[in-house]
Amino acid sequence: MSHSHDQDPACAAAHGEVRSEEASRTLVAVFASPVADHLLRFGAELGFRPILLEPDPERGLGGLPSGSVPVVREVGDHLDGTADVVVTDHHRAEIGPILRDVLGGPARWIGVMGSPRHPGPHVRALTELGVPPEEIARVHRPIGLNIGSRTPAEIAVATLAGLIADRNGRPGGFAH
Repeated sequence: MSHSHDQDPACAAAHGEVRSEEASRTLVAVFASPVADHLLRFGAELGFRPILLEPDPERGLGGLPSGSVPVVREVGDHLDGTADVVVTDHHRAEIGPILRDVLGGPARWIGVMGSPRHPGPHVRALTELGVPPEEIARVHRPIGLNIGSRTPAEIAVATLAGLIADRNGRPGGFAH
């Protein structure tokens, strides 16, 4: 019995018969962390242009090989309308100023990792900086698909799955 792959783009992709598209989205991981390491490595494989935004020059790249991902120290022109920005450490003191600057630009999507069981520290930090509530509401939290992530790699996979679903105009999850 033979199987037909006629006109099924998903099947053709699974068999490697489809060329990968040029990266149309930029993935900006804010703050060097184990999650950022996985997020940027996996993101590059999934068609994102990866960038690490780490304002502290003492922090380095975490587990990323030197030169594998561009590292920037401040919000700048690399945050265009294609940018999906993921804050990977909600305990950092710089979270307010970084998010304020990201919200002031054209970033397409902005999210902060964190448990929905606890208030997001970014809300207070942004409020204290005078950021209006409607701008603060643009920041997604929690982020990613709810797969019960427990490790940095799983958190990165869940986050990227949510961003891919969004990129493809899909809701995520198992409902088709």
